[in-house]
Amino acid sequence: MTAAPLRARASVVVAIAIALAAWASAFVVIRAVADDFDPGALTLGRLAVAVIVLGIAQAVHGSWVRPSGRQWLLLGVFGVLWFLVYNLALNAAEHLLDPGTAALLVNVAPLIVALVAGTLLGEGFPRWLIIGAIVAFGGIAIIGAATATGSLSLLGVVLALIAAVTYAIAVLLQKPLLAALPGLQITLIGVAIGVVGSLPWGGALVAQLAAAPAASTIGVVYLGVVPTAIAFLAWAYALKRMPAGRLAITTYLVPVLATGMAWGLLGEVPPPLALLGGLVCLSGVALTRVRSTARAADETARAAATEVTRAEEPR
Repeated sequence: MTAAPLRARASVVVAIAIALAAWASAFVVIRAVADDFDPGALTLGRLAVAVIVLGIAQAVHGSWVRPSGRQWLLLGVFGVLWFLVYNLALNAAEHLLDPGTAALLVNVAPLIVALVAGTLLGEGFPRWLIIGAIVAFGGIAIIGAATATGSLSLLGVVLALIAAVTYAIAVLLQKPLLAALPGLQITLIGVAIGVVGSLPWGGALVAQLAAAPAASTIGVVYLGVVPTAIAFLAWAYALKRMPAGRLAITTYLVPVLATGMAWGLLGEVPPPLALLGGLVCLSGVALTRVRSTARAADETARAAATEVTRAEEPR
């Protein structure tokens, strides 16, 4: 392999690592500032910081491609779902759940991507997809048992799953947009839409900023700069260069990272039953990729055989 492909692969790996580490830290910081900022105010504060950072980056380095009418529609739905609804749901969930449990539930999203692709994109429902779905929903049932014992909030679980659904749909929308528009432009537009949607919480944000300690205000700024502006740009960079399904698998590391950070920084660990359910759920999501991975290997082998056959043909 030449130096150029190696550098390209390394840059994608670095982008993925940045996104995962930043998103894992977001679960911890959101929980840390939850006592000082309501879900709506935190959403507006985080996105307002991000739109400033992204706007400066766009002005200095970005190129602008005029979106078509259909692309504007996709951008609108993408912005509302991932930057408005997702943030509101996740922020509210973390008033009720520890960071590790919230991250585990949100990372059901790759399973949702697989199910939606099977239904709407004609990919069908292979055996491993069905098996993985059963295992994953078994994990959700275990989490439900933890909720029934009173050690976990049912409302928090529902809000985290709403965040997972909006995240999954947003990924499906973002992939085709990246084929036509720059990642920076897509992220900036999406965040700007989220800012507009969260403006009703402007008064609450001003009041809570005035009362919040400096550490919590710094936390809001951090959320806007690192897990939003930087992480979403890194994600867009990687998503443009690899299949969405393969990239989604990497997010399985986020709950592990978030749980470790929360344990070390906040002293919070998910209830044992909820942790077990989350791990079972993620195992089910991983199983849904078994057949597609095998299929990819088979297609690679067939392509290699075709090339050999062509090479052996008389010229």
